[in-house]
Amino acid sequence: MTRQELFDQIKKKNSYLCVGLDTDLDKIPKHLLKFSDPVFEFNKQIIDATHEFAVAYKPNIAFYEALGANGWESLQKTLDYIPKECFTIADAKRGDIGNTSALYAKAFFEKMNFDSITVAPYMGEDSVRPFLEWKNKWVILLTLTSNPGSADFQLLEARDGKYFYEEVIVASQRWATADQLMYVIGATQVDKLAMIRTIVPDYFFLVPGIGAQGGDLDEVSKAGMNPQCGLLVNSTRAVIYASSKEDFAEAAGKEAKHLQIQMAECLDKYLSTP
Repeated sequence: MTRQELFDQIKKKNSYLCVGLDTDLDKIPKHLLKFSDPVFEFNKQIIDATHEFAVAYKPNIAFYEALGANGWESLQKTLDYIPKECFTIADAKRGDIGNTSALYAKAFFEKMNFDSITVAPYMGEDSVRPFLEWKNKWVILLTLTSNPGSADFQLLEARDGKYFYEEVIVASQRWATADQLMYVIGATQVDKLAMIRTIVPDYFFLVPGIGAQGGDLDEVSKAGMNPQCGLLVNSTRAVIYASSKEDFAEAAGKEAKHLQIQMAECLDKYLSTP
């Protein structure tokens, strides 16, 4: 999917919502456990209820890996079920020496056909480069995350008074353009988001942390939006676990619609196309 195609979906749906599919057998409604593949059944119903309001879906790969071969099968079925117009993100957080990264890229881009993958950049360019060799696929670099431990390394002062995460942003712009590279910026880091936008004015940000983690959608949108929106705001628990009962899909749809309405308002306020 190209950047323009992604923006077209945002305009069409008046939304930049990404729904996280962190599907946990211990959290899904118990009545689903009677299905032969309860993980896929849960995901299927969530997708049916939310795809009208979401432009992207982000399965967290760990939730599927933990189930072994059955989990990988559920993941592939889920990926195949997601509507083709929606952007797909393998939240895999990969990153290793070049030949290993090349195989990770082949697994997620060729075998599973995800549109994008999250990548840890801390082994440097040669660990990221194999993912960038794939045409019409995206790399989403972990940059400034929402977890408390982000301060341990990402906020260390590096050269010339810059934070370490700033060094990652500056260096990575030499690796790929805004047509292939995005950045993960946590919603709870909104105080730094406007500054980051000045460093990378054209790039998309994947912003987790809205909802259960306390991020504010309006603040994130005001600080981070660019003329092509430039934001994919992820919500996971607030959407997929809006209810633990048999009405879980209906509740997820209502929460997704609620977020879409807020996003439409933000697009109207903050999107300034040339």
